[in-house]
Amino acid sequence: MTAEQLSTFTAVAITLLVIPGPSVLFVVTRGVALGRRAALATVAGNELGICCHVVAVALGVGAIVQRSLVVFTVMKLAGAVYLVWLGIRAIRDRRHLQEAIDLAAAAQSTRRLVRDGFIVGVSNPKTTLFFLAVLPQFVQPKLGHVTLQLLVLGVLFVVLAALNDSLYGLAAGSVRNWLSRSPRRSEALGGASGLVMIGFGVRLAVTGRHD
Repeated sequence: MTAEQLSTFTAVAITLLVIPGPSVLFVVTRGVALGRRAALATVAGNELGICCHVVAVALGVGAIVQRSLVVFTVMKLAGAVYLVWLGIRAIRDRRHLQEAIDLAAAAQSTRRLVRDGFIVGVSNPKTTLFFLAVLPQFVQPKLGHVTLQLLVLGVLFVVLAALNDSLYGLAAGSVRNWLSRSPRRSEALGGASGLVMIGFGVRLAVTGRHD
């Protein structure tokens, strides 16, 4: 893979990750209710669950590329459209972020926290759809080893997500208090997240094809 490939993907991933979404707020609520250990355990479980989606997408898309570049191109365009749709949904549902912040959690063991995080990460079908929408945009079939390219990008995304979510978890109290003091803040973040996804969806649809 090229340095440009990895750097562009990293920039896009960081931009998408830094805006708090449902997974970040899940970690934050655990951190506020149960402490930093609980937040980090939740992050660990969640990222392990997401890794399952990465492997599934890499193997599936890799097989598709071997059969048809046309289908692969259609898939990438569909992925860009899906990102735009996610962005619109995020803007429409931005008020729901405040509800997630207000949730409380009962005391749990580290094993259960990891397990719950894993279940949340692995059981969400939208995660697979998200990876199907994002990862193929940065794959270059002409370089070969498409499955390996997808795995590298997916693992890179998971590592960045783990770092990002851990930072939010460690700063859980401050983040939650700052958002709770003004419902407009959580709505603004939800709206910003939606606009970012719409922007990337449009950009990828126009310039993200590397056939």
